[in-house]
Amino acid sequence: MGKIIPILLAVIGLALGGGAGYFLRPPPEEKLAENPCGEVPPAPTESHGEEVPPGEPTVEYVKLNNQFVVPIVESGSVTALIILSLNLEVTIGSTEKVYAVEPKLRDLFLQVLFDHANAGGFRGTFTETSNMDDLRVALLEAARQSLGESVKAVLISDIVRQDNK
Repeated sequence: MGKIIPILLAVIGLALGGGAGYFLRPPPEEKLAENPCGEVPPAPTESHGEEVPPGEPTVEYVKLNNQFVVPIVESGSVTALIILSLNLEVTIGSTEKVYAVEPKLRDLFLQVLFDHANAGGFRGTFTETSNMDDLRVALLEAARQSLGESVKAVLISDIVRQDNK
């Protein structure tokens, strides 16, 4: 009997919590009309290939599978590690192409990241806008070596510096 009471209380608590969550959930969002103000969207000025219906995305985002780890070396020893997660903004339909050349792409990105680290780009306030812009431009140039103009941008989704002490 002593073991049944705690189990019974746990089951009752779960049922009450589930019921409260069900009844207190937010109402479903209503879809807004595509153009609630009645405005006419601007016509595209230039066409590059396929016609994209208004409101449809023209790019997609590809998350690279693993993080990048970059050592910061000073006086012959590793003093810190930079860990980054990168995403690519590519034209629609380029995702498979990105995954097909991912090993080469990772190699190019690592070389850019090592060069950036060796130039001191990850020292001090490494998240300063100018530092990050320089890094993004260099990564974009490297991505375009493998994938051409289908790459629109390289996005740094996570960046962490871990100092060794």
